[in-house]
Amino acid sequence: MDEQNLEAIMGLIMNSGNAKSDAMEAIQAAKDGDFELADAKIVSAGESLTLAHQSQTGLLTKEAQGDNMTVTLLTVHSQDHLMTSIAFKDIAVEIIELHRRLSAK
Repeated sequence: MDEQNLEAIMGLIMNSGNAKSDAMEAIQAAKDGDFELADAKIVSAGESLTLAHQSQTGLLTKEAQGDNMTVTLLTVHSQDHLMTSIAFKDIAVEIIELHRRLSAK
């Protein structure tokens, strides 16, 4: 695997992990009633996912141009990490909204 592909894969893993961590912190902030922090953490999670998507797009673009890479366990892991983090962020948004509604009552 060349250095550029490895950097993109590690970018996927790192930024996806950051997004998931921020989403988890957002849920905790909502549980504590700090919706301003929860909203900020969700924004941060979205920004990390954007960076992860940019890494993924780079890999996809290279493949579309005929520069195929060898798929390794690390590659699969990076894609799995991204998909899981996207789903986790989406669920976190819903959980935060539930906490917001409960706290309004």
